[in-house]
Amino acid sequence: MKIAMIGTGYVGLVSGVCFSDFGHEVVCVDKNADKIAQLEQGRIPIYEPGLDILLKKNVEAGRLSFTGELAGAVSDADAVFIAVGTPTRRGDGHADLTYVFDAAREIAAAIGHYTVVVTKSTVPVGTNAEVARIIRETNPAAEFDVASNPEFLREGNAIDDFMKPDRVVVGVETERARAVMADIYRPLYLREFPIVTTDLESAEMIKYAANAFLATKITFMNEIAMLCERVGANIKEVARGVGLDNRIGNKFLHAGPGYGGSCFPKDTSALARIGQEHGAPMRITETVIAVNDAVKRRMIDKIIDLCGGSANGKTIAVLGVTFKPNTDDMRDAPSLTIVPALVGNGAKVRVVDPQGRHEGERLLPGVGWADDPYSAAEGADAIVILTEWNEFRALDLARLAKAMATPRMADLRNVYDPEDAANAGFEAYVSTGRS
Repeated sequence: MKIAMIGTGYVGLVSGVCFSDFGHEVVCVDKNADKIAQLEQGRIPIYEPGLDILLKKNVEAGRLSFTGELAGAVSDADAVFIAVGTPTRRGDGHADLTYVFDAAREIAAAIGHYTVVVTKSTVPVGTNAEVARIIRETNPAAEFDVASNPEFLREGNAIDDFMKPDRVVVGVETERARAVMADIYRPLYLREFPIVTTDLESAEMIKYAANAFLATKITFMNEIAMLCERVGANIKEVARGVGLDNRIGNKFLHAGPGYGGSCFPKDTSALARIGQEHGAPMRITETVIAVNDAVKRRMIDKIIDLCGGSANGKTIAVLGVTFKPNTDDMRDAPSLTIVPALVGNGAKVRVVDPQGRHEGERLLPGVGWADDPYSAAEGADAIVILTEWNEFRALDLARLAKAMATPRMADLRNVYDPEDAANAGFEAYVSTGRS
């Protein structure tokens, strides 16, 4: 199959590289000339473990290429994937579909033979029908079908998620489009991974429902963590006991400083807006959004309390600013709420993150950067674990405590045992959901 991937952001680049590894001929298209130049040189503009190796392999095999010219890539393609951004629209919380619809118009003008136009971006219900309308209006002679193929990639685990998925969701209207999508995903069919083939609207809704449910699990456990602190329970033991129920499962039950990232914040916001527009309010999702915001604010209070009730003039070391480990993504990360609040309260904040500095220097003005946790802790009045990178899971706690002016730790990811922290010399230690 010949595939054109429109957009080389996180979803587009990972999908394009992985499709080429399936054996397809893939051209990745982006209007950003600098990004295309980087990719042609084998440089990855995002951090995703293993992606650089897979990209190099398939470029060398002649199956993967990059271009800024959409028309040439589309005219020769059997399938064109739209993988552009759908950020939250300012003012109303809806998904901004400007880039999707602009791509549809450009694709329509370039279609030269039967083509399946596949929406990979996360889009509200009805978007694929609108994409079809735009293509018909722009090019009445175009022979095409539309398909919905939402992504379910976890940043930091994206290649495994693509190659060994829990499921692939494909929304189509015709048998011809279904056959093309089956050819594209043939390697997964042959290995008997679940392929859910449904209508366009159901495929669009599956993505939002899945992300809203996962965000709800996280937020529910963060509320339970707050109650655990009040009653003397241990959230880690509670999560383990709850997660052993097969109906619930043990994933997304870890308490922390709130969810962030490229999906959950914008998708819960969009789902809430869709419900409002259709007279079916998503009350649970709306509450999840509000509680998640409150969780982040509660973490600020926890840190300030640790500092004796005031952060003014205190030096605070923050370990991790990306929204999760193994990514450089800082979109809606808890750090973007917590760190500016500490700075605003007069703290001198010193940050270390294995991959977050490039984005962090732009998004977190007024902070200092350190090369490692020990230099970050030097002379600090408190240390905060905000992202549970592996690099922060086996620290020499005694060395950290000795380096600090006042050895106090806010372990917001429950990485360490309170007793171990005390034995290492920390005079004060707080975590999430443990009294």
